Amino acid sequence: FKHWSDLIVSTARQEKKQAVIDMNAYFLTIVTSRREQPQEDLISALLTAQIEGKYLSDAEILSFCRLLLVAGHETSTNLIGSALLTLDEYPEAMDELRADPSRILAAVEGVIRYRTPIQRLRRVATSDTVLAGCSIKAGEIVSPLLGSANRDEAHFAQPELFSIPWQPERHLGFGHGIHFCPGAALARLETKLALEVLLTRFRDIERVKDLPLQAVASSFVYGVKSLPVTFREI
Repeated sequence: FKHWSDLIVSTARQEKKQAVIDMNAYFLTIVTSRREQPQEDLISALLTAQIEGKYLSDAEILSFCRLLLVAGHETSTNLIGSALLTLDEYPEAMDELRADPSRILAAVEGVIRYRTPIQRLRRVATSDTVLAGCSIKAGEIVSPLLGSANRDEAHFAQPELFSIPWQPERHLGFGHGIHFCPGAALARLETKLALEVLLTRFRDIERVKDLPLQAVASSFVYGVKSLPVTFREI
């Protein structure tokens, strides 16, 4: 699953195309099975879902399956890595979380804003409009940059710095409106639990500074391919 996910968000078109083919073949087997024997799972729910009285086509269901698999892997994986990287850069924040673990969830929100795991989206304009002086025609592709919005100096006091917020921040880390990420709660929970375990079981967690970081090769997601660290058990 992680291999497919990595290929989908990469910029290598041929490998991405093959990953889609492989994922479709895998999920089509499950879709066929669930159509014959429904279970209490998401794919069974998609098979019974209707839009304006019409059931979803197999192509639409497979598209949903691919989206949920990739988003479920990439968001959480990169968010956990970014959280650890950020705490390494801001050791006072790590000390604060060790002293008060109840602040971990707030720290996760701060990381989502500071190192937004999904950097941009792809939308289609439904009507002609003008945005910030830019004319957009119906049907044109619009690519809003969430990472840029979360560094907006008109909205955040010091957007270039990380801090653990005391009040909920209105960031766009998981989108907005009807397209708000359905897996946001899961990503937050997984990252919170990962930090709780790391800070409870280990101390002196530090990134290996002489090993250069390599960014995920994608304009869509934000993260590092690996994050070598040293630590000692508590």
